[in-house]
Amino acid sequence: MFFSLGFLQSSQFLQFAYLQTLDLLSTAAFLAQGVEEGNPVVRLVLSISPNPLYGLALVKGGALVLAIATLCLGKEGFLAKVNYCFAALIVWNLACLVLASV
Repeated sequence: MFFSLGFLQSSQFLQFAYLQTLDLLSTAAFLAQGVEEGNPVVRLVLSISPNPLYGLALVKGGALVLAIATLCLGKEGFLAKVNYCFAALIVWNLACLVLASV
């Protein structure tokens, strides 16, 4: 087969997809509380999408495409570093959500 989907079984890709899902959910929680998105690119996509969840899904889909491209280039180590950054971001988001509710 010319094109293999084996990269979808990559541990780093699965972690990345999971972290993107958590980021989408935490961002949706922030938006529901009236907090403005901090990332200017995501903010632009949200402003032109008919629904914030559609915009977030589009951004996260784009991130998954970039992760696939990274793996196809053989840069799994880079994706691992990105995963550490996103994991830290998720911890930060959750801490902010918890502290805001206290």
